[in-house]
Amino acid sequence: MRSEKFFIGKIAFFLAITVLSACNHTDEKPASTTFPDAIACWMTTGDKVFLLAKMPNDQIFSEKTDQSPVIEIDKAQTFQTIDGFGYTLTGGSAYLIHQKLSEAQQDELLKELFLRDETGIGVSYLRVSIGASDLDEFVYSYDDMPVRKTDIALQGFSLAYDTLYLIPILKKILAINPQLEIMGSPWSAPAWMKTNQSPIGGSLKPEYYKTYARYFVRYIQAMANADILIDAITLQNEPEHPGNNPSMLMTAENQADFVKNHLGPAFEEAALETKIIIYDHNCDHPEYPITVLNDPGAKKYIDGSAFHLYLGEIEALSEVHTAHPDRNLYFTEQWTSGKGDFAGDLRWHVKNLIVGATRNWSRTVIEWNLAADPEFNPHTDQGGCTLCQGALTIGDTVTRNVSYYIIAHASKFVEPGSTRIASNIIDGLYNVAFLTPSGKTVLIVVNDNEEEKAFNIKYEGQMVGTVLPAGAVGTFVW
Repeated sequence: MRSEKFFIGKIAFFLAITVLSACNHTDEKPASTTFPDAIACWMTTGDKVFLLAKMPNDQIFSEKTDQSPVIEIDKAQTFQTIDGFGYTLTGGSAYLIHQKLSEAQQDELLKELFLRDETGIGVSYLRVSIGASDLDEFVYSYDDMPVRKTDIALQGFSLAYDTLYLIPILKKILAINPQLEIMGSPWSAPAWMKTNQSPIGGSLKPEYYKTYARYFVRYIQAMANADILIDAITLQNEPEHPGNNPSMLMTAENQADFVKNHLGPAFEEAALETKIIIYDHNCDHPEYPITVLNDPGAKKYIDGSAFHLYLGEIEALSEVHTAHPDRNLYFTEQWTSGKGDFAGDLRWHVKNLIVGATRNWSRTVIEWNLAADPEFNPHTDQGGCTLCQGALTIGDTVTRNVSYYIIAHASKFVEPGSTRIASNIIDGLYNVAFLTPSGKTVLIVVNDNEEEKAFNIKYEGQMVGTVLPAGAVGTFVW
């Protein structure tokens, strides 16, 4: 079934080691028995010679030092808790897994994705669309009506289409990983609730705010009836981008009003514990979520804010954190293009998302679509993404693409409930460190230089030396 080796054999490693000089080790023993016996390294390189490959020689901490840059880990300095790393299970992704793979192939693939074991990458967080996203085969909501007809009582509400592919795949995933957390995001309200009566663009009419709040409640309750817990919802995918298909414009003032006067009270009345998350768009407008959170009546119902990074800088998350440190932050979407470059995408996404988002208080990192076919289908017409590459390409075989490895370098090792701990960035070696609930320390490093870099990892006064090739990603665990 697999088109690529998950682990590179030792023979290939020794053939390449003279060129890569990666994950070297010292023979000196640790000075204290309180230290771990060894530090293990998994590596991915831009040339794909190594793809989440476990290096054959573990390394030993010692008191030995050299002149190389030092990444120092300080587990006494702690930051946010991590909810998880994963992908968006679009309707198209669920369709491809359900329809293009046999039952046995589905089971094998889903175990690889959602188990955290020797061969599994431990995906722990999924985002799904509430109704269609632009990576469904067609546009739908859960209460579509003929033109000029309405359904204020939501008598026609139904998850019927989702029961074909999305819900069956989610059930299989939850059987593998019952602790998986799921976030739902709408791309649009039903067209009859909108100013332009279209799934593309337009805004939610104020007279339907209460109805749309009940629509969210019905969705969460219907998924619960299918034994699928929706941990969180965002109000609107990309509320400042009304050109997608589907899409809907929603200003900060709209979101504050909707949450304060309609959605929050509706969740309260229905005794729902699902988190309400605002914004869910680019890092160029941190003032948007800050404006919503500045309204005390809205803020009391809001868990946090979500971001993408198609525009702006990842440090915008810290700007929102500074303004409202009592609310959470989530990174919820970034795509890779079918015309992209593996090496460039690996380096950029790990630097800015796995490292950047978490160093700026995000509790999640979610890449965009889990799966597409070789022609980047399915997608909606007139606005659907035509080049969105899945973490997986599902055709005659299953191919693992760059997003698979971007997420896997974190999800395989950083369990939900892990805590980010302090580490320093030096000499183009962008990194982030975590302490897991099982007591492991995890350090993820990307070498954002054009040449290989030797460096030391310092932990409680002891050191280990290593090397990463240019653009390579290493996950170090001890």
